[in-house]
Amino acid sequence: MSNQAILRIGREISQIQHGTDLSLAVACKEADIRNIKALIVGPPETPYEFGFFEFAIKFPEDYPGSPPHVHGTTTNGGRCRFNPNIYATGKVCLTWRGESGEQWSSAQGLESVLISIQSLMSSNPYENEPGFENAKSDHDRRNMAHYVAKIRHETLRISVIQRLEDFLGIQSDGSVFPPTPPGFLQDDDDEEEDRLTGDDDRPSFEPFRDLLKRRFLWYYESYINAVNAAEPEASPSQQFKRMPFESVGNTMDGRFHYPDLRRRLIFIKETIMNETEGWAAEGMKALAKESRIAVNLQRQHEQVVEDLKNKKNFMIDLGLEKGNPFVWDMTYFGRPMTQLDGGIFQIRICLSPNFPEEQPRVIVKTPLFHNRISKDGILCYFPKKPEEMKSHVEAIIEALEEETPPYDPRTTVHPEASKLFWGTAEDKKKYNRLLRRSVQRSIE
Repeated sequence: MSNQAILRIGREISQIQHGTDLSLAVACKEADIRNIKALIVGPPETPYEFGFFEFAIKFPEDYPGSPPHVHGTTTNGGRCRFNPNIYATGKVCLTWRGESGEQWSSAQGLESVLISIQSLMSSNPYENEPGFENAKSDHDRRNMAHYVAKIRHETLRISVIQRLEDFLGIQSDGSVFPPTPPGFLQDDDDEEEDRLTGDDDRPSFEPFRDLLKRRFLWYYESYINAVNAAEPEASPSQQFKRMPFESVGNTMDGRFHYPDLRRRLIFIKETIMNETEGWAAEGMKALAKESRIAVNLQRQHEQVVEDLKNKKNFMIDLGLEKGNPFVWDMTYFGRPMTQLDGGIFQIRICLSPNFPEEQPRVIVKTPLFHNRISKDGILCYFPKKPEEMKSHVEAIIEALEEETPPYDPRTTVHPEASKLFWGTAEDKKKYNRLLRRSVQRSIE
């Protein structure tokens, strides 16, 4: 592969990693830029909503003359076909929208590949099957409805629940084993690193582990809402209906069992929150040993406090819980002339001993009806420099104060608040009333 092609691949990876599209993520090993791991978050208002779908992408030697090779890895060990064009084997059938029709153009790139895959994840994926335009009978419409229903179920079960249980070490009997730390598994053999591990089709390089945990906390209420909405439509153990285009070895077979999905979602959330609390204890041990990360976070805290003092920023009081640099306690006084004016908010910033590989989890302890805060207080925010705690503090305040953020359904951490915030003029007035009411309660 030419140096020019390698530089182009590097630029395309960086463009996605530093972009604002929350539905796409990519990563690769430094020693092998031709092999990319990609994550697509399922589009809202589709049966794939907030699912985590992963793909292995390999660039050919003559790239961009030829398109990358794409292999789906979210297939439940080769047992689940998630789309007429995404096979259980991992094969992905794409058409390229080039200048001369449906063919690859060297003007396209990694992002266009991912967007093309994402476009397959529509509200009615049945439409991707050839001959769909002739499917107009009542029988066809029932097939479409059932196909959507089973995709929604398996999106939750396979792409969300199984994935998070794997990362958290949750066993089928409900016990929790300590999971492998973030990053690479301990294996020096390149061929072995690429080997599929366990009984699933997930490679040992897991760059999205922390991202999925944080996103799970964002979307938890949406997952529960999806279960509650779909449960009345399918009796427990009701068998999936096989579609006409599904063949032996390339199907989505199974049974509906929403009560079990709800139970597992609840346990995953509890496990993530327990892990978050465990960081504090791990942090105290690291502090006692004067480890590099403990010293670094202590220094960063001192620098942020000094910076706030120099800027005469009296809206933020920043301390450490019991002197622990892995737990930052923030008190935020609502900025005058904003919707938060007069409020006093307690915020807990929990940091991992693996920071910045594992990003902080921020919990707003003071109940606040806000489109960026879940009902359980999980804050959705975006630091410009994830490795710097100063950037995190700034991003937290920005998320709280921003009154006209651009619409992005993938920031839906509080479905009710988001629906009102981006709804009609009357909806927005109701949102503001509920927000102000919660602000007033913060000082009672």
